[in-house]
Amino acid sequence: MDAYSNIIVQALEHSKNPVVKIDCFRTENGKTISSGSGSGFIFSSDGYIFTNSHVIQQAASIKVTLVDGRETEGVVTGKDPDSDLAVIKIYEHQLAVSMLGDSADLKIGQLVIAIGNPFGYQHTVTAGVISALGRSLRSTTGRMIDNIIQTDAALNPGNSGGPLVNMDSQVIGLNTATIQHAQGLCFSISINKAKDIATMLIRDGRVRKAFLGIRMQDVNLHPRVINYLHLENKRGIYITSVDAGSPAESAGLKEGDVIVNFGGNVVNGGDDLFRLLTHQRINSETAISLVRKNNSMLHLDVIPREA
Repeated sequence: MDAYSNIIVQALEHSKNPVVKIDCFRTENGKTISSGSGSGFIFSSDGYIFTNSHVIQQAASIKVTLVDGRETEGVVTGKDPDSDLAVIKIYEHQLAVSMLGDSADLKIGQLVIAIGNPFGYQHTVTAGVISALGRSLRSTTGRMIDNIIQTDAALNPGNSGGPLVNMDSQVIGLNTATIQHAQGLCFSISINKAKDIATMLIRDGRVRKAFLGIRMQDVNLHPRVINYLHLENKRGIYITSVDAGSPAESAGLKEGDVIVNFGGNVVNGGDDLFRLLTHQRINSETAISLVRKNNSMLHLDVIPREA
C-alpha cells in the first residue's frame, strides 16, 4: 500500500468507531414518519454526541445507530440554530469516544478526512485538504457562523454533523454544509467553537445571548462623515426602530441613529454586532458609539439583557 493510503487508513482506524448515524422521526396524522437523517460523533464516555442543529430540527424522536450495530434512543441536550450545533445524549455502555483536536493549529493544505452517512450509506469516508480557514457562513437563522473551515473533502446530504479529522485521528471540525451545484466547496464548524457551544448546551440546554432591542439595517457612511468624525468605519448600522422598554431605549438610542462602535469594537454591520452580543455582555454596561442625524457623535452606555 502506498504511503498516502497508509496515512489515511491509520488515521481512520482510530477515528471511525465514535461516528454514529442519526435518524429523525416525526408524527404526522398519527403515523411516525422519517424527517431526515444525518451523522454525529461521540465526544464523551457518558454518551454526549455532537451533530448539527438542522439535522434534528424537525425531530420528535431520534434513533442513534452505533458502529457495532446497536440502536438506541437519542435525547436532545440542547441545540443552537444560530451556530448550527446540537448535542444529544445516549445511555449506552462501552462507547468509543472521539479525540478532539485544536482547530487553532490548522494549516491550509493539510490532509483531512470526513466521515459520515451520506444518503444513508453508513461510515462513508472521503479525504481532501483544508482549502481555507476563517471563512464565515450564514446559518438558517440568518446569523453568521465564524471561523468556518473550507475543505474539498466531498460532503453530501447525510454527512451533516459528522467529524472532520486530521491525520492524528483528532476531530478538528464538524461537517455542516456544501454549496449546491459546486464541487470541492464544503464547510465545517471548527471544533474549538463547537467545544465552547457544547459547554453551554450541556450546562444550560441553550446558548445564552444578549440583545439590545432594535431593528436595523446596514448602511454606507458618507466619506465626509467619516473624515469629519475621524471614523475607522466604511459602513454602520442604521436603527430603523427601537423596541419599547428595551435596553436600547433605556440607554437613549433613537430611530435614525447609526451605530459605529460597540464595546470598543468597530462595527460595520449587523453581523459584527451579533458577534459581540455574547452571553458575557448580558447585564454588563457596554459603551456604544453612534452618529445622530445632525452628524454629531454620541457615546452612550447600554446594558444588554438576555435574549
